[in-house]
Amino acid sequence: MRHRFGLIGYPLAHSFSPAYFAAKFDALGLSDTCTYDLVPLEDPRLIPATLRQSFQGFNVTVPYKSAVIPWLNAIDRDAHAFGAVNTLARIGPFSWQGYNTDAPAFAETLLDWYGNEPLPAKAIVLGTGGSAKAVVLVLRRLGISPVRVSSSGKGDIAYTDIGPTLLADAALIVQCTPVGMSPQVEDAPPFPYALLDTRHRLYDLVYNPLESVFLQRGRQQGARVKNGLEMLHRQADLAWSIWQSYDPDLSRTRLSPHAS
Repeated sequence: MRHRFGLIGYPLAHSFSPAYFAAKFDALGLSDTCTYDLVPLEDPRLIPATLRQSFQGFNVTVPYKSAVIPWLNAIDRDAHAFGAVNTLARIGPFSWQGYNTDAPAFAETLLDWYGNEPLPAKAIVLGTGGSAKAVVLVLRRLGISPVRVSSSGKGDIAYTDIGPTLLADAALIVQCTPVGMSPQVEDAPPFPYALLDTRHRLYDLVYNPLESVFLQRGRQQGARVKNGLEMLHRQADLAWSIWQSYDPDLSRTRLSPHAS
């Protein structure tokens, strides 16, 4: 039996997911039975037809983490709270359940990054999309007060409102937009980089390129920086565990956590 998985979003040329899952399937001895494909959708109206195809599971990336929700039959509590889904599991011939593995993956990697150091009291979150929603809820659960920044007016403040007073309190900046992602690698959010120093940490959910212009500029100011690659790997492993739970054949094969 063939097991088909894929990634829904647009654009997708930057994605590392097919290579990651190919290595995972190879490590599990499933290369002959499992495939993982990119499914670029230029229009959200293509979502229903895509869900009718013979896939067992999908990852979902920008810009469809919220747009896919109306087409699902069930959604787990956290994904509902975040208002964003990044993992779909087929639960019946024409039924899908949505999950959010971004949130636990972000939480795990953030806590690992800080280690024994205290978490900041406040964080700046760039963006208001699906990934940003998950990040904001995680920060609140960790006792960190988030300040959402957006150029569209949907955030708490605009980029032009970021100043020395805010940055004196907010030592963590999380970049949740696709700005700077391949192929537009020269782009960067309009952030006041000159106000950063060694007190700050910059976490960019972008992983391709491995060091975005956003991170480069922060590092030049002395800030500690982290890209989104580890988070990508962790959310992918969590998605795989979900897909295994719905398929007896896949559930017989286990991969150690975070291995590839």
